[in-house]
Amino acid sequence: MSLFAKKGFSAASYAASRPSYPASLFKTVLSYHNAQSSGGTLLDLGCGHGLISRELSPHFAKTIATDPSPAMVRQAKSMTNDDKIEIRQARAEDLSFLQDQSVDLVVSGQAAHWFDYSKAWPEIARVVKSGGSVAFWGYKDNVLLGYPKASVIFDKFSYGTDNVVPGIEGMGRYWEQPGRNMVRKLLAEVVPPSEQWEQVQRIQYDVDAEATEADIADAWMVQETTLGGFESYVRTASSYVGWKAAHPERKSRAEGGDGDIVDMLMDEIVASEAAWKEMGGNWRDAKVKTVWGSYILMAKRT
Repeated sequence: MSLFAKKGFSAASYAASRPSYPASLFKTVLSYHNAQSSGGTLLDLGCGHGLISRELSPHFAKTIATDPSPAMVRQAKSMTNDDKIEIRQARAEDLSFLQDQSVDLVVSGQAAHWFDYSKAWPEIARVVKSGGSVAFWGYKDNVLLGYPKASVIFDKFSYGTDNVVPGIEGMGRYWEQPGRNMVRKLLAEVVPPSEQWEQVQRIQYDVDAEATEADIADAWMVQETTLGGFESYVRTASSYVGWKAAHPERKSRAEGGDGDIVDMLMDEIVASEAAWKEMGGNWRDAKVKTVWGSYILMAKRT
């Protein structure tokens, strides 16, 4: 997760451009946890800007939100006005500030693929009470629904390691691994140790470039946006942060340069659809629907 500490990373842009989670997801997690009242302690690992902590705080007496990124911690504090939420810099692999069996529910949204599970599982098991729960969820690459050509272009720029346009390499080598491959596989390889965890449940939804409206009835990561919003989202990716750090000479057009990797990506996406191309300089206003493949992993502490 070191890319989120780089100079080019903006926690504020991340907070503004990343998708939120639907009420149905939180209902699913709370139902699994069997939360009956506003009591107990919630631990939010990799809290980012604090979205999940703020959403779930009313269901708990205390919420502890942690993130290893100082920028994310500052952003979370700036956006959170809740005395029940404690925000601190910490990693899932070191929860030494917490007592044994002091937490009722551990959650992690779009961060669990960063964990070193050889260290994280023992720590999580130590702090969670018997009968407590863990719930991880996240999402893989999104597609622009109904626009398969644009989605294929997005994949090429995101994962290409050679030049995707003359003189411009793709972002593929700048994903931090093995985390990115883990989330692309919907965290399938992460298995709660059976010695400490039981009643394991997985809920997942996958999507590909050919997906249509009829295919997404079960999807819970769906967003109505614009091509401009999609562009802003791409610029929050850790691969883009890494690419920018490696190519400081490639300034975006917004920065007064000739264009960076995302400018080139959007050029090709806009050119792939006649209606978008006809909008000229107003292409960012084009309305689109984007859908992510997603997972929820839940387990109970023995």
